[in-house]
Amino acid sequence: MFFQPQPRTTRVGSAYGMLVLTFYTAVHQVRKSHKNAVIGLALNIVQILIFIGIMYFIMYIMGRTGGRIRGDQLVYIVSGIAMFITHVKTMSAVTGADGPTSAMMKHSPMNTIVAIASAALSTLYLQVLSICIILYGYHCIFTPITIDQPAGTVGMFLLSWISGIAIGLIARSITPWSPTFFGFVATVYKRANVIASGKMLVANATPTAILQYFDWNPLFHIIDQGRGFIFLNYNPHNSTISYPVKMTIIFFIIGLMCEYYTRKYQSASWGVGKR
Repeated sequence: MFFQPQPRTTRVGSAYGMLVLTFYTAVHQVRKSHKNAVIGLALNIVQILIFIGIMYFIMYIMGRTGGRIRGDQLVYIVSGIAMFITHVKTMSAVTGADGPTSAMMKHSPMNTIVAIASAALSTLYLQVLSICIILYGYHCIFTPITIDQPAGTVGMFLLSWISGIAIGLIARSITPWSPTFFGFVATVYKRANVIASGKMLVANATPTAILQYFDWNPLFHIIDQGRGFIFLNYNPHNSTISYPVKMTIIFFIIGLMCEYYTRKYQSASWGVGKR
């Protein structure tokens, strides 16, 4: 057996090494969906287009193709679907990231933080690229589109991504304790958000009796506030930015605490008594 001296590294060098490792792991995560990165991106775009088509059909059946916001109808639909899909897919990616018992963790620089960060970044990369291609294609082929406040729009999109990471951390850390039950709960949350995210609603035009069924959901506030930044003629009054920000911070703290506790005992193979 050969022993190799460990080179001394500074904190900056260690941080740089972690960033490089996260980048390459994120690239690996992107290629998981398909060996060909272009085909993987195309499949993600097709999935989003199917969501857009379904939502447009539902709104057509409901007689609301004109929308309740003065502006482009496709942008209205994409604004809800983009944040919804980013939130849900990020949660799923973080939940399914490699854990402490994974074979990848046997390689020295690898750790669960890198696995979680790379899973989240790969999802963000795919969703941003897919949405930009769809909107650019619509802008060039059909009609020019305008975003009233691009910075605020990007901020809400990133908030939907970050909140997905926070909730994914909680789901990731509690699922090993009871995979069947907590896996079912996570699935119910993702399915419920198809409706509870409010991507087909305008909060200002929603009656209070109905609004109370959506107001609890941070993603509902994110989507509604995002539309306030996208459309010049929409000023959201029944949603806030502070609520999803506060809830995301709370979820992050709880998720990190649960992740540390679960990692501590999961690495002990669960069968060993607690000491």
